[in-house]
Amino acid sequence: MHSPANTPVYERVRRNPKFQELVRQRSRLALILSAIVLVGYYSFMMVVAFAPDLLHKPMSDDSALSIGFPIGAAIIILSWLLTGVYSHFANGRFQDLTDEITRETLQ
Repeated sequence: MHSPANTPVYERVRRNPKFQELVRQRSRLALILSAIVLVGYYSFMMVVAFAPDLLHKPMSDDSALSIGFPIGAAIIILSWLLTGVYSHFANGRFQDLTDEITRETLQ
């Protein structure tokens, strides 16, 4: 059996419960945010493919802007916002866990 000092660093990191927590939390967040973006995007594409008349409707009677434009823009903005959400967690909770793991591993 190896003592902690003789165990390769990557093995000590992988065995650290905080690392396993980090991987679980990060994967879960990435999956949720990706699902939100993909559902929004593919729903929009399905409407474009199968019910384009819904998106051709003008915003108002005297408007040249169709309803599809703000919906498409909202999907893009949603993607940016969700990127910001991920960055918030990556630079906050995930970074804190990474720092703790690094400190514990290097001791």
